[in-house]
Amino acid sequence: MSLISPVASPAFDVQGHRGARGLMPENTIPAFLKALELGVTTLEMDVVISADSQVVVSHEPWFSGLICSLPSGEPVPLSGERSYRIYAMPYAEVARFDCGSRGHPNFPEQRRMKAAKPLLREVIAAAEAYTQAHGLPPVQYNIETKSTPEGDGHFHPPPDVFTRLLYEVVKEAGIADRTILQSFDVRTLQYARAAGLPLRLALLVEARGDPGLAANLARLGFTPDIYSPDFRLVDEALVEAVHARGMQLIPWTVNDVEAMRRLKALGVDGLITDYPDRARFLLEADR
Repeated sequence: MSLISPVASPAFDVQGHRGARGLMPENTIPAFLKALELGVTTLEMDVVISADSQVVVSHEPWFSGLICSLPSGEPVPLSGERSYRIYAMPYAEVARFDCGSRGHPNFPEQRRMKAAKPLLREVIAAAEAYTQAHGLPPVQYNIETKSTPEGDGHFHPPPDVFTRLLYEVVKEAGIADRTILQSFDVRTLQYARAAGLPLRLALLVEARGDPGLAANLARLGFTPDIYSPDFRLVDEALVEAVHARGMQLIPWTVNDVEAMRRLKALGVDGLITDYPDRARFLLEADR
């Protein structure tokens, strides 16, 4: 478990996935502010690192050919998208790309608008200002390190450097006690624990090839604060086993209202969704 006594978690934690990806361009300041407007208790996001060691909010460590446009206005070529590596660009160059005007083909409700990939510190500043201006309770931040062993030195720095850069941002912003560090890459979680970073830790788990709870925890080497599997893996037995080990269970990514109801009835502690508007009833039930 983590080495800190974090701010108390909400009764049920509704996390806005990439802000509110179903409604606004993902991982952008407008998406995070929309999620706050809709009442989420946690902002979920992904981060990567630029060439000048800035922590950038982005799902991929490159510019997606599906949603992003070059500074010229032309779409990023899908076949060559991975050549547009954020780790090879200073942030000033990253900020010239537009990842909102084209919309997302899988999210027809998403508003199209020009949007750059923001810095993590900019997202935090905007979210903190919004909650204070609107009299909202402090929000939590669930931040995923987008790293893989194969990507070290090419798409991102080594896990210790990556994690430390992220931590320095949340520490400077004064929100470490409201921050969750999550990852599929156990190395970032292992480093955070070994370094004694005062963050809550969440293990992400994919459905494909899942070896089960015990094997996943053995691979990690310790019991994290949160177990965060693909929602399709969640059943009564998993909820019981996770809770018996003292962890919270927060599955991803749940967009169907009936699935939300089923998971809440099973006893999960929260969920991650692209559509915070669809999940508002879960928060209202706890008031």
